[in-house]
Formats: sequence, C-alpha cells, structure tokens
Amino acid sequence: MLEGCIPWPEDLAARYRREGYWQGRPLGDLLHEACEQHGDRVAVVCGQERLTYAQLSARGDELAGGFLDRGIGPLDRVVVQLPNITEFVVVMYALFRIGAIPVLALPGHRRNEISHLARHSQAVAYMVVDRSAGFDYRQLAREVSAEQAALREVFVAGDAAEFTALEAIGSGNRDFPHVDPAEPAMFLLSGGTTGLPKLIPRTHDDYAYQMRATAEAVRAGRHTVYLAVNPAAHNAALGCPGVLGTLLVGGRAVLTTSVRPSEVFELVDREGVTLSTVVPPVLRLWMDTAQKSGADLSGVTLQVGSSKVDPTQAEQAIKLLDCRLSQWYGIGEGLLTHTRLDDPYEAVVNSEGRALSPQDEVRIADAEGRTLPVGEEGELQTRGPYTIRGYYRAEEKNAEAFTADGFFRTGDLARLRPDGNLVLVGRIKDIINRSGEKIPAEEVEEYLLAHPAIRDAALVGVPDQRLGERSHAFVMVREEIAPAAVKAHLRECGLATYKIPDKLIVVDELPRTPVGKVDKAELRARLTGPAAA
Repeated sequence: MLEGCIPWPEDLAARYRREGYWQGRPLGDLLHEACEQHGDRVAVVCGQERLTYAQLSARGDELAGGFLDRGIGPLDRVVVQLPNITEFVVVMYALFRIGAIPVLALPGHRRNEISHLARHSQAVAYMVVDRSAGFDYRQLAREVSAEQAALREVFVAGDAAEFTALEAIGSGNRDFPHVDPAEPAMFLLSGGTTGLPKLIPRTHDDYAYQMRATAEAVRAGRHTVYLAVNPAAHNAALGCPGVLGTLLVGGRAVLTTSVRPSEVFELVDREGVTLSTVVPPVLRLWMDTAQKSGADLSGVTLQVGSSKVDPTQAEQAIKLLDCRLSQWYGIGEGLLTHTRLDDPYEAVVNSEGRALSPQDEVRIADAEGRTLPVGEEGELQTRGPYTIRGYYRAEEKNAEAFTADGFFRTGDLARLRPDGNLVLVGRIKDIINRSGEKIPAEEVEEYLLAHPAIRDAALVGVPDQRLGERSHAFVMVREEIAPAAVKAHLRECGLATYKIPDKLIVVDELPRTPVGKVDKAELRARLTGPAAA
C-alpha cells in the first residue's frame, strides 16, 4: 500500500474479500463497465449539457491517456478543486482509470487549505475551473504554484490563461496501467477539530463497496435520477450513492451549484429527479418556499444528513415537500448509518438509523473507553469494511483518533436505542457546522490572533434557522478595529470563505473555566439566552 497509509489487518481484509464486501475491482474498471453497458443512455446533466455513458467513457479515456502522456500515473496525487460541473465527473473517471489519486478539495477552499493539501499529499498537479461564483481560481493557482514547487502542472476547465486547458488534453494512448484495488482511489478531507484538513485514504475496494451498499439502501438503479446540490467533492454527494454510485448502477446524475428552491424545483420537474442529498439548512430553505408557494417532491427520496435534524422539522419536511425522507449520519472516514425506506415513521423522524453494513462494528464509549450500555450517551466509535484504519501521513493524529483495537473515535456524542437505531446528541469536538461545512474553531482563532490589534479570540457556533449554525467570534482588542478589516485580514491569510466569522463581537474579557480555558458554554449562553433575545 502507498507509503503513509495504514492497511486493514490481514485477517479482517481476508474476511471482507471472502465474504464479498471487497470484490477486487478498481473504480475505473467498474465505471468503464457501466459506460459500456449503458451506452446511449444519459449519464450526466449539467445546465444544457447532456453527456451519455458512451461520451463519458470516450472523453474520460482520452483524458486518461493525456495524463499518462504527461507523466501522471498510478498513485500520483492530483488536487482536484472543481465545482459541480461535467468536467468533475470526467476528471474523476480519468484519474481512476490510470490509478492516480484525486485529492478532493472543496470550492470554498483558498490558499491556506490548497497549499496544505498540495504539500501534504505531495501532489504533482492541480485542477481548477477558470471562474466560479465570482472567484478566479487561476489566481489561486498562481499563488499555490509559487509556494509548491512539486506541482508540475495546473489544469484549468475553461479559459486556462497561462496554464494548461483541460479540453486540450487528449491522447489515443489506451495502454492503461494495472490498478491495485487495495490502493487508495482518492483522498477525502476530514472536517476535524484541528486547523487544516487531514487526508482520508479511501481504497477502490472499500469505496466500491460503499457505493454498492448505499445504492441498494435507497433502491437506486437505471431508473434513478440523482440531483447533486451538495459539492460533489463531499463524500455524501460523491458516493453515498451520490454521483458515482448512481453512475455505477446506470442512473443519471444531474449537477447544479445552486440550492435556490426556484432553480432546484425546476430541475426536479424537468429531469424527473428521484433522489438527492441535502443538509438541514437547505432542507429548511426548501420547506420555507414550499410553505409559501407549494412544491411537489412526491417522487423524490431526500437523504438528509451532516447535522442533526430536529424531529419536528423532519415531520414538517415530509408533510410540506411530500417527499420520502431518509435520515443519514456519515463521516468521510467511513461509517454510515441511515433510516431504512421501510422503517417505522417514528424511527425516521427521531433517529439517524442503523449502520449500513452487517460488518460495521459500532459502540458507544465513555471517557475511559469503556463500552456503555444501550441508552447511555457517550462517544460513537466504529470500525468496518469501509472505515479507514488511519489518516495519511499522520502518525500523531492517528494515535489520538484510533483506539488500540482499531476503532475510529468519531468525536460525536450519541446513544443507541433498544431497536438498534442511533441518536446523535452533540459533538465532543470543537467544530461549527455551518450549512454542512465544518469549521474548526481553533484554526480560525489562530488567524484572528495573528492580527496585531487582536489580543485574544474565541469562536463559537450558535443555532441558525437558515444555516444550521452561524459562527460568532468574540475578540479582545488592543485597539479599535472595524469588523470589515478583520474579515479582510482573514481573507488575506487564505482562509476558506465559509470559515470567516459571520459576526465579530468585541469584549473586555473572555470568560474562563476553573482550569483557565475559555468558557465557550458561557459565550454561547450570551448569544442564545434571554438577554440575547
């Protein structure tokens, strides 16, 4: 296995293969096989563009050959930062075909994160779109390239300027290398508490199983039309079953970068959407519109996850949108739980369901690591055929994140019901979940403290009807400073857009716990208590 990755123990790996969870087929072969089987059927829709399976295969293989001609091959890492556009799917297909490893950055990442990803993964190439949502990614590529000498090339979808246009890359080379399905197929990003994302190595074997199992869970097949409103670089919209899992079973993937109800509902009607994945803030947005002007999602199954859905909200969503709801809990590191489509109504609205795989081992542990009985709250820990055994090149972090017997410590507070369904209670880790994007408080605080006018800082999340959580930064200052100047400072530091605090609050002192730590519970109480009303 690639150096820096931790494999499953041989006895477990042998069992997963013997029992058919791992089938020994690389993702590139599986997708190519789907393309051959479904030929003239539409595979991908983006705006007015419609790509058949045959066209996806032809474009993907030509691009794969072009990458090989340029020296990109098996196990080479490539940072991919593309929005939900057709090129994202073609690029993923091409990289899988040659065994190169996409490092999946999010559209909102900026210099700080991208430089880290390129450096830590030892990437040889970087892929961006020219412009999206008013931002010029070519300028970001210039900044990153200047810092990361190992990046040999930048590929651009659209106007490439001085870089290499993605559409210009092509080759008749079809002498594709053998791809080991036990090797990483991609690096997903962890949304953990420490500042910069950790790299999650997902193998061809484990990710193919995840896609098959999730497709079966939502009864996906040739009839499925999946609408990707979350970034496709997110695990949920990528392979749960998401875009790739839908293609694997012969369905159609519809890509959009908008969550606006007017645009989404039109797509649902036009394309006959049957499945989508949404975060609770987007669900609330759609519900608000449906309450005012109506909506018909009667043929749609909505997978809802990323953060806790209030039972009342779940009930209202089913009623207002007339949809089928399936609650999901998931982590990029692996474990997925979900309510089944035939589960009792009570379980659907009040729980995050049961583990996806019969081989998922789930336990609730106390602070000392002891397994707790059913009904008691503790940390959710897990291991299984699609849950990693370690982050990439992260020995110290792995020692913290994994138990001696290989269970991943999720950092989430949960309890198990007598019926086996999981109920999320909260988070042990200090992260803010803003519209599905995870914001490590510690990272933002460090950059706030880098400003000479700021003496101390604490970032907290508070409930928000539209975003799920909104970030508020409490700061102690040495001199008066405008909030706009602080936000400009954070942007200049290269911080992702979604990590910039929604509000800045200047205080004389930060409250402290008896051991001297900032009392964030007190800060949240100031924002949510009666005095804040």
